[in-house]
Amino acid sequence: MDIKIDKMTVKDLESIKDILISAFDDFWNYNILKDELKSENSKYIIAKSNNKIVGFAGIKILFDEADIMNIVVKKDYRNKGIGSILLENLVSLSEKLCLSSLSLEVNEENIPAINLYKKLGFKNIGIRKNYYNEKNGIIMKKNLKQEI
Repeated sequence: MDIKIDKMTVKDLESIKDILISAFDDFWNYNILKDELKSENSKYIIAKSNNKIVGFAGIKILFDEADIMNIVVKKDYRNKGIGSILLENLVSLSEKLCLSSLSLEVNEENIPAINLYKKLGFKNIGIRKNYYNEKNGIIMKKNLKQEI
């Protein structure tokens, strides 16, 4: 599968508006994503296959650090490596922006995602109790700059 990564725009969001919840997930709604795309502190990317959006991901920057806000792959394109490609591109983007670290939260039961994050150098740094409807959120972080 040929995947192309681009910067995500409001126009891209408009193109998936009607299928956002059904084909992707209901974690974030259209209005929240639109606000994120307009924020100077947010950077979003899309994954396209055959010129169709099959995933998107974004970070929110605060000073020299960023939080991964979401990595979402269209339901019928999951388990094809697209999430990995999006994550690798977020790490690369963060390095290009000279950020010092990248953090995220993940449901303790999302073992495939946790394994992917660990594979790319993220470390467990804490837990948010009952963050996901009685399930804990694991806080993970990747340092992007070498300690001196």
